[in-house]
Amino acid sequence: MLSSTDFASASWELVVRVDHPNEEEQKDVTLRVAGDLHVGGLMLKLVEQINISQDWSDFALWWEQKHCWLLKTHWTLDKYGVQADAKLLFTPQHKMLRLRLPNVKTVRLRVSFSAVVFKAVSDICKILNIRRSEELSLLKPSGDYFKKKKKKDKTNKEPIIEDILNLEGSPTTSGPPVSPGLYSRTMTPTYDPINGTPASSTMTWFSDSPLTEQNCSILAFSQPPQSPEALADMYQPRSLVDKTKLNAGWLDSSRSLMEQGIQEDEQLLLRFKYYTFFDLNPKYDAVRINQLYEQARWAILLEEIDCTEEEMMIFAALQYHISKLSLSAETQDFTHESEVDEVEAALSNLEVTLEGGKMDNTLEDITDIPQLADNLKLFRPKKLILKAFKQYWFIFKDTSIAYFKNKELEQGEPVEKLNLRGCEVVPDVNVAGRKFGIKLLIPVADGMNEVYLRCDHENQYAQWMAACILASKGKTMADSSYQPEVLNILSFLRMKNRNSASQVASNVETMDINPECFVSPRCAKKHKSKQLAARILEAHQNVAQMPLVEAKLRFIQAWQSLPEFGLTYYLVRFKGSKKDDILGVSYNRLIRIDATTGIPITTWRFTNMKQWNVNWEIRQVAIEFDQNVSIAFTCLSADCKIVHEYIGGYIFLSTRSKDQNETLDEDLFHKLTGGQD
Repeated sequence: MLSSTDFASASWELVVRVDHPNEEEQKDVTLRVAGDLHVGGLMLKLVEQINISQDWSDFALWWEQKHCWLLKTHWTLDKYGVQADAKLLFTPQHKMLRLRLPNVKTVRLRVSFSAVVFKAVSDICKILNIRRSEELSLLKPSGDYFKKKKKKDKTNKEPIIEDILNLEGSPTTSGPPVSPGLYSRTMTPTYDPINGTPASSTMTWFSDSPLTEQNCSILAFSQPPQSPEALADMYQPRSLVDKTKLNAGWLDSSRSLMEQGIQEDEQLLLRFKYYTFFDLNPKYDAVRINQLYEQARWAILLEEIDCTEEEMMIFAALQYHISKLSLSAETQDFTHESEVDEVEAALSNLEVTLEGGKMDNTLEDITDIPQLADNLKLFRPKKLILKAFKQYWFIFKDTSIAYFKNKELEQGEPVEKLNLRGCEVVPDVNVAGRKFGIKLLIPVADGMNEVYLRCDHENQYAQWMAACILASKGKTMADSSYQPEVLNILSFLRMKNRNSASQVASNVETMDINPECFVSPRCAKKHKSKQLAARILEAHQNVAQMPLVEAKLRFIQAWQSLPEFGLTYYLVRFKGSKKDDILGVSYNRLIRIDATTGIPITTWRFTNMKQWNVNWEIRQVAIEFDQNVSIAFTCLSADCKIVHEYIGGYIFLSTRSKDQNETLDEDLFHKLTGGQD
């Protein structure tokens, strides 16, 4: 038998602070516990001693000193290492969080502070009706990000109250797993694919999201353009080094919000982090497409990505068009019933899915790889030599270009053969000046070889440009994406075509929106308002007949065609180097860029990567490629875990396929991105 003194020595007093939801102050509760008590038993004792009748199921213990949750309720206090000096907080796992969306709208919703960020973002996206949550993440902006707005507000006579969409009533996903809902491929379309309006009856039938139609419309429709003054206030000229600071605040996807010091009701940014947008479908993705469009729009307006003035006018014309259509669409009544019976539509969709779409001629693709052969002009930049293009006979086969002095010599040895696998392809186009050029940066042992090709007309340029883009990814023209790529390039070129100014002149006076709203502040300063309006309306004639969702998709495609698209920059120091460089991380490659000139030094493709790891002691990322190429660098503008996660995340996203029925291997994501400390 144990005496009372023996019992006392085997147990100790533990103080737990209780975060009462209905009371402002936290209260301390003292319990006598032993080391063999499991966490579940401790919580039971705690609830019994508090003696308040309420639902405690969402509460868990947070260990303040160790900065971790005690979620394994079967573990004992000894196993966790909890002793009498431990500061434990009994608090709800789900707390309120404010999220600034890409369309600059803020939503307030209840989010799990105990689940890893990857899972928390997945739950947020389910609430907001955004598929493919793995492409998004949470970004904690630099300290002055929200302060700038407040400074601006002080100059106004009336204080601006931030317009917050409150989704506090949204159910937490701590209960049973969410049924497929919007995530099912065999469901009735949730949105009208032409104008992006919610199909009301299907929202209630198939969707698990707590969004009402009204809230859904707010997220699926473009916001009115900002005033030029507001744009100027948000805009700041950014060098390449400045751009590295934009990506320093991504949260660690393998740790919870609480573990990363995020406070209740704090404001974070929800952004598309990975620039590989899988299976964009207007029938289900009205919110996703709109938020993508908005992220692209702000990147253009704030010059987070560079584009030519000609391209800026196309983006402005599309914004003007989308803005006009959005205003007219919002005045319509969306409560009309769909003409097609929902069950019929769901069954026919299921039938298509089971039978498969139309068959591709895959055998033909395998046996017959197309090739291009034509006269093009070539130029290689050399010091002290003027830019002179010389004509050659070019043959594009597989992923290589060979060129000869003339067509008659094509059976002999070429002047040179260029292997485009892993190269950088940059458009060098001015449609008004009839200039259709392709700049190729081809990786060699000591850096990049620069080659310029010049085409004669649009069709030739589209075919060769599309072939170069595919070859850089290791694909041939037999790939099913070749023809769509050609058409995409042609449609973008046609948008750049200048129309006759007669009709435009009469419309300038009737342009009902300030033209400076649609271009970057730097571009707006170069032109008078009427001049700008005329150029925007001129470009608008090429897109005036487009439906709303198609215009947004076209904007996204045009954004994707920019040379800098999808590059996330970090300031790094390569091993053995005495100066800092910029590392550009893309969906398929890493680029080393000179920090002062902005010129790419060399490129490494993920397809050639053998392994990568992190030395956590010296915070150094090391990567091995084929042919005994290895690199190592330390990150200066962000934690090396962020860059490590970016590389692993892109490799994870490349494993997705439509056959997966939209289920994700979360364990594989953490295996590729976690990089255990």
